[in-house]
Amino acid sequence: MRFFVYTTGCRTNQCDSHIIVERLGKIGLPSSLEQADYVIVNACTLTSQAERDARRFIERIKKRREAEVVLVGCHPQVYRERTFSADLVLGQREKFRIEAFIGRRGVFVEGGRDVPMEKVELDHPPIGRTRFFLKIQDGCDRFCTYCVVPLARGRKRSRPFSEIREVMARLRGGGIKEVVLTGIEIGAYADGNMDFKSLLRRLEVEETPERIRIGSLDPLYVDAELVAILRDSKKLAKSLHIPLQSASDRVLKEMGRPYGIKDVEERLEALLGEIDGIGLGLDILTGFPAEDPLAFEETVGFVESRGVYYLHVFPFSRREFTAAFHMRDLPETEKKRRVRVLRAL
Repeated sequence: MRFFVYTTGCRTNQCDSHIIVERLGKIGLPSSLEQADYVIVNACTLTSQAERDARRFIERIKKRREAEVVLVGCHPQVYRERTFSADLVLGQREKFRIEAFIGRRGVFVEGGRDVPMEKVELDHPPIGRTRFFLKIQDGCDRFCTYCVVPLARGRKRSRPFSEIREVMARLRGGGIKEVVLTGIEIGAYADGNMDFKSLLRRLEVEETPERIRIGSLDPLYVDAELVAILRDSKKLAKSLHIPLQSASDRVLKEMGRPYGIKDVEERLEALLGEIDGIGLGLDILTGFPAEDPLAFEETVGFVESRGVYYLHVFPFSRREFTAAFHMRDLPETEKKRRVRVLRAL
């Protein structure tokens, strides 16, 4: 049996796909797309575009190949009825037991948000790679009005520190030079009395690869203590990616984001002022229903006036089961225009 794993979406999905490959590696062989008996599609569902990408990929496979198609992950967890004619459909719990379902057909998606944290599989350590994405946290309980992730990923949960320490040591021994700490809301990491900042301090003195990079970190968790840890660390990469979403207080409130733009300004100034050469990246969600022309210009002005080295801009996408789904949407042409304006910065 040969298989091929195709992944869409975030780094957390990439981490999950690595585990799926490890699980399937016990009963089969990885292969190229052309050789595969099973094509596993680990599908994002954050936006309608992500949904279309997964659907079109499956349609291409169905037309050109005789392989069985297995649809797994975030998309079927939320929209299990949209199978895209996949032969087998697995939710978040089931995808980590994929070897038990291979050869079957149908939809196997357990509902609810209580999803366990799966164990990292390292039976086949990465060969020829120097970077590894390590999921330390999963899930979210915030329910921002535009976001379906809490339904797709379940309640927030964290990987035990003992397992993180073990994986770090094995990665170092396997020649990995950099580990990227990844998750849905990594700032919410908690293992007993250990929070995210305590974790960073412990990793500073543990046996790890020589460089550790913080993945996307919500503005809520960027405080003076975090700035000091990042500034003084010998291991942490001097870069930070922050999902800002908007620079308008009114829009942030309508989105359900738990911070104001003044707080963000102060935290960005602290990062830029205390850490020489730090690279800051921002996520911006434009075209949200509450984003009128004035709010959009506030965001443009904010981005223009900050020392941002990377800007990830994406248009608002109405997703069923979110509060914003019922808000009046902006025209697609206007959303695309705003994306172009911001990306040009």
